[in-house]
Amino acid sequence: MKVLDAEELRVAEGLLFKHLPKSLKVYGFLTGMNRNKVNTVDVVVDKWPDFKVIICRPDLKVSYTVSFSTDEQILRRMLTEENSLDWSTYFMVGGEFRTELCSCRCIWKNCPHRHMQTQQQHKSVLVENFLISSLNDSHVELVNNSWKFGGDEAEYWNIKNLISNFPSCCITDDQGQPVSWILVYNYCAMGILYTLPEHRGKGYAKIVISTLARKLHAEGYPVYCFIEEDNEVSYRLFKKMGFTDDPSYRAAWFEFNF
Repeated sequence: MKVLDAEELRVAEGLLFKHLPKSLKVYGFLTGMNRNKVNTVDVVVDKWPDFKVIICRPDLKVSYTVSFSTDEQILRRMLTEENSLDWSTYFMVGGEFRTELCSCRCIWKNCPHRHMQTQQQHKSVLVENFLISSLNDSHVELVNNSWKFGGDEAEYWNIKNLISNFPSCCITDDQGQPVSWILVYNYCAMGILYTLPEHRGKGYAKIVISTLARKLHAEGYPVYCFIEEDNEVSYRLFKKMGFTDDPSYRAAWFEFNF
């Protein structure tokens, strides 16, 4: 087992690109790390450079780990015999699963113009009587309280980290308050999409998704998200916007020691 250094992380990002979309979670983590985003995880492989398993393992600040493997037996050995994870502490595992437990579809957008130029990405844009902008620290509590997995102190600080260090997009009213928004997780997937109930049906979700997608493409990020299997509304929305999914790939999250 080997811990990758900064140069090796950049090489690994390129190697994982060849395995998209199944490698998207780890690829996204490395994309953020290689762009100096706040991630304090170690990245370990079974061997270098011809690795079969790569794991982003958590520390005390980041309790989330993802992995990608082309050899299930090596992955099993690393998880159970080589102490790649500290099984005595709380953490959450996210990765590819091929069982009835799977709950999320990965849906992504493959844009040929990876470095397309967009003028509206870095300034506020007027849409009707609303502005397209980015979220800031004053919006953390609103986002946390609106998110179905949020509402507690741990997620408050998680959302604050995402808003402070990763791209986001929102539509604000004339008081500067967000009415629709979307964020990017620390593994670079779009998520936490939400529109206030009184502003739904106006196409705001489509606006924030497309605006953030263009910004991510322009800055060299992957553009993808995970949608729960039973969330047909979001699935149809993203499909209409040109996103595609791989029916053979499903993702799931599991908590340990909670």
